[in-house]
Amino acid sequence: MDSTARFRYHTAPDFRPVSLVLITGGAGFIGSHLAVRLGAAGRRVRVLDNLDPFYDVRQKQRNLELVAAAAPGRFEFVAGDVRDAATCRRAVAGADVIVHLAALAGVRPSIQDPVRYMDVNVTGTQVLLAQIDSREPVVVFGSSSSVYGGNHKVPFAESDEVDRPVSPYAASKKAGEVLCFTWHHLRGNPVRCLRFFTVYGPRQRPEMAIHQFARRITDGAPLPFFGDGSSRRDYTYVDDIVAGVEAAMTRGAAYGIYNLGGAATTSLAEMVQQLERVLGRQAVLQRLPDQPGDVPVTFADVTRAEHELGYRSATPFAVGVERFCAWYVAEKAAGRIP
Repeated sequence: MDSTARFRYHTAPDFRPVSLVLITGGAGFIGSHLAVRLGAAGRRVRVLDNLDPFYDVRQKQRNLELVAAAAPGRFEFVAGDVRDAATCRRAVAGADVIVHLAALAGVRPSIQDPVRYMDVNVTGTQVLLAQIDSREPVVVFGSSSSVYGGNHKVPFAESDEVDRPVSPYAASKKAGEVLCFTWHHLRGNPVRCLRFFTVYGPRQRPEMAIHQFARRITDGAPLPFFGDGSSRRDYTYVDDIVAGVEAAMTRGAAYGIYNLGGAATTSLAEMVQQLERVLGRQAVLQRLPDQPGDVPVTFADVTRAEHELGYRSATPFAVGVERFCAWYVAEKAAGRIP
């Protein structure tokens, strides 16, 4: 039996029609949170995802099960790759909003395999856009704070220069924004590009810092600690990001770029201390040099998103860490994560 068959649902004949949102990469971390939120609000949700084994596919399948439960009779899963035109054409058909989150993620892996990152993130974006044959859908593109590179001016504003990305991943996201503008210019569809700042929360990918550090602290394993701990990140809780994405579906400029961040920074050392506090265990630090492609600080100026999208970051870092750790401890006790 097709392992994805249980995720295919069809609207019942007597169900009141509601708008359809396509989420590419919807089996992943941010995408599944968005899909659950929209499904719970009564929207029809279609997910396009190739279930890439970058991390345990079973987590992505569990994410899809949560979406199916949130949108009974209003959820459809399309298995496939954004680089495949026929798959994309099928996925975009009838969608009122297309939220494009499918991408290879991660700064450090992109340095090891830049060609694949450009193929998936850039070619995939172009293929997807080319299959939209209607002027109706709004497109929301998931970009990244990494496009700011090593900018010294903080906080980062959307008007800042972003022509010097320091990793292939960052370059691919900048290229995606440019492709989206060109497509908007030629077609006229509304497009909003959202620069996410270090998103964390339940169901976070296992290689991301907060998830990885929580695992190592609870296991008593050495924790890779790059640099002197002074690097700072604008950690943004996933619920706040999802609220911003949902707002961009109906609000914003015809073509707009928006920062979605927490508008505050936390150092690497402070992040580890917060995890130690919540988990009740001390980290074993494995001190390592700074990594190529990493930047010293990310910090979002969210003024534009506040004014044009109504965006607000509502979750302090200490609260978000407590929510993540509660999820992590429960999942680990249930044997769903190693």
